[in-house]
Amino acid sequence: MADANAIEDTPELRARWGNFAWTAENAVKAATIRARYPEGRQMSCTIPYLDLAQRQVGAETDTQGWLPIPVIEFVARELDLAVIRVLEVATFYTMFNLHPVGKYHVQVCGTTPCWLRGSDEVFAACKNRGMAKGKTTPDGLFTLTEVECMGNCASAPMVQINDDNFEDLNYDRTVAILDALAQGKSPKAGTQEPGRHTVEPLGGPTTLTAMVSENHDYRSEW
Repeated sequence: MADANAIEDTPELRARWGNFAWTAENAVKAATIRARYPEGRQMSCTIPYLDLAQRQVGAETDTQGWLPIPVIEFVARELDLAVIRVLEVATFYTMFNLHPVGKYHVQVCGTTPCWLRGSDEVFAACKNRGMAKGKTTPDGLFTLTEVECMGNCASAPMVQINDDNFEDLNYDRTVAILDALAQGKSPKAGTQEPGRHTVEPLGGPTTLTAMVSENHDYRSEW
């Protein structure tokens, strides 16, 4: 985080995003979100409003989306909050991008479980496809970020790309996913291990095996 770039606020950004407003569709979504919370509790809408705004920016720019300062100010006005309160949320959660990103935001987990299971291979695959941490590829397709644990330790190493998690990765599997995205395809999300569906033990259970035996009849023990 110490290496994070300062948030830009330039005349060019103001000219591009200064008149940001909800689309008709998103205005309906925003009203639905606001209605979930009691009057006077509008600060609870901050995260879903920022997420909705980031997605709208993404739709307008054909990227994964980000939050320019004028857009954050818009959200603050919508919720009648001080801008600093909304900025505090936007800068705290890594789900919010404070700088432009590519069409695909590749977030590789580098925390211990993923590292022990081979996240270096995932980074190597990304590097081989022209990516560098904190940078967007010249074609605007990929942005690479190293992140902390995202909760897929049982199927490490993993990467989150936009809204999808890809798990049980190695070098070749990562390359295949990136190549598919570059070709406009939609690779299968979740575990990439053949025969594995979620995070069940590889090779089958190793404990309480009688409980999962198809032929075990518990009625005989009752």
